Amino acid sequence: MTGLKSIYIYFLSIKKITIKLIKEFFFSTSLYNKLLDSKIPSRFFFYPNPYLLSPLLNHKDLLIKISHEDVRNFWINILKNKEKKSIHNFLWLNLVDRKNESRIIQKIIEEWTLQYHKYKKDIWSDGLISLRIISWISNADVILNNNQKNFNKTFYKSLVRQINFVRKNLKNISDENKKISSISAIILSGLVFREYYSNYKLGLKELKKLIENFFDKNGFPKNRNFENLVIFVQYFVLIKEWMKGGQEVVPDYLEDIIEKNLVCLNSLNSPLKKLPLFNGSTEKNLEDFLQYLNKLNYNLKKNLKSVGQVQIIKNKKSILYFDSGEPPTYQFSKDYQSGPLSFEYSNDGDKIITNCGYGKKISKKIQLLSKFTSAQSTLCINNTSVVKFKKNALINKAYGSTINNSFKTFDVDRAEDKTNVIISATHNAYLDKFGYLHKRTIKFFKKNNDIIGNDRLIKKNGSSNVEFSIRFHLYPGINTVKTISGKSILLQINKNKSWMFSSENQKINIEKSLFLGRNKALNNQCIVIYGNTEDEDVNVEWKLKKAS
Repeated sequence: MTGLKSIYIYFLSIKKITIKLIKEFFFSTSLYNKLLDSKIPSRFFFYPNPYLLSPLLNHKDLLIKISHEDVRNFWINILKNKEKKSIHNFLWLNLVDRKNESRIIQKIIEEWTLQYHKYKKDIWSDGLISLRIISWISNADVILNNNQKNFNKTFYKSLVRQINFVRKNLKNISDENKKISSISAIILSGLVFREYYSNYKLGLKELKKLIENFFDKNGFPKNRNFENLVIFVQYFVLIKEWMKGGQEVVPDYLEDIIEKNLVCLNSLNSPLKKLPLFNGSTEKNLEDFLQYLNKLNYNLKKNLKSVGQVQIIKNKKSILYFDSGEPPTYQFSKDYQSGPLSFEYSNDGDKIITNCGYGKKISKKIQLLSKFTSAQSTLCINNTSVVKFKKNALINKAYGSTINNSFKTFDVDRAEDKTNVIISATHNAYLDKFGYLHKRTIKFFKKNNDIIGNDRLIKKNGSSNVEFSIRFHLYPGINTVKTISGKSILLQINKNKSWMFSSENQKINIEKSLFLGRNKALNNQCIVIYGNTEDEDVNVEWKLKKAS
């Protein structure tokens, strides 16, 4: 059955790539570019507040110096800039002097329209063109400030062509992040131009469909990616605020998903103000976005104890995340990291146990390595990753590196009283190949924030003697010292804070590891417990407590 499914996906991939190649050829023809021309709007119905784009900006990457002297060579000079794509999305317009540089901005856009008014593959890519539309419209009050008739006509014409391109190709976008960006651009165009109000209606229709297909009942992305949650709520808030500015009624389904998204976001929030590293997430800082939401009067009050099948324990300044979930379906799995029952732990503003994070922006090789089970803080049998990813280059090109097999998680349990919280879950990812179930239990003590863990390998029929390793990746900057007994390791967080990791009757090692959560490879350390089953059930108990 799995083989037939792979064959089906293979032929779908051929179809998808072939259609894409034909379209890209057609996009470059004069005929297609003429089809993008349509009625020029008479005026803006309203000017959106550019401040609303703040969450989309990376100030460090987008800081650009512009002047009268180099404006003609602006687009030539930036060809050498490694942030070329960021520059072509024009989000940097929010960062320039809005009073004194209007004419310079007009000249730069004028040069851009001369070079890129027709389709160009990289410059007109899905995510880039939609952000450019959003930025141009949001900064139109500055761009059109000097009322230059020739420039205004050129600007409107180029903007409309790009809007028409996004609309024509909206249904062909498979990447969810690019999809919501494109939908947002279509909605905004229909709000500000009454001649294109049909875009607004189309955008809302596609928005509703995306919300229904991509989120679970709690408003969490079905791909189980925390970073996607933040990206989507950013766009949902944008759309809602634009609708208010355009004097439109905000639909109930948009209000509902924003409310659910914010509950999920608040549940994940910690004193670190950073996302936990599960299933394709990087260490995204939430502090600025949370302040942004507060300024717009969005309240984050409610909490869930489980978000996206990740159990959450909060106690004063401590927070523990425990992945009790299964892989998403293959169409949502291109960024999935195979770490069932992995966990992360932070205390008093310091992260101690972490997963490695996602290496998508580093390299394809690092991205693949970061998907393996060994890159997560969990158990691994015979150095085997619990999930295999499709190796076919054609399928990966069409859909990304999606999963080839899955597993079940069951017996998820949570018990809580005044003194402690106990969470546990079992998965069968190793059952068919090795004959063992893996059950992990973590007990959290509220009084002192210590934790005791138990990893149990449960023998089933057909099991054999296997080797196992349990990894605990340490956050970068933590120093380690192995005690004389060899059964415990001192973790030096800083000169005033230290923790002790211990495991009786087990072989504990300290190994080198890589931390990828900041979109670059950093050296860190990893505690590893090695052992073998000897064809029996195995219980491995470990402790993490503050050093006395």
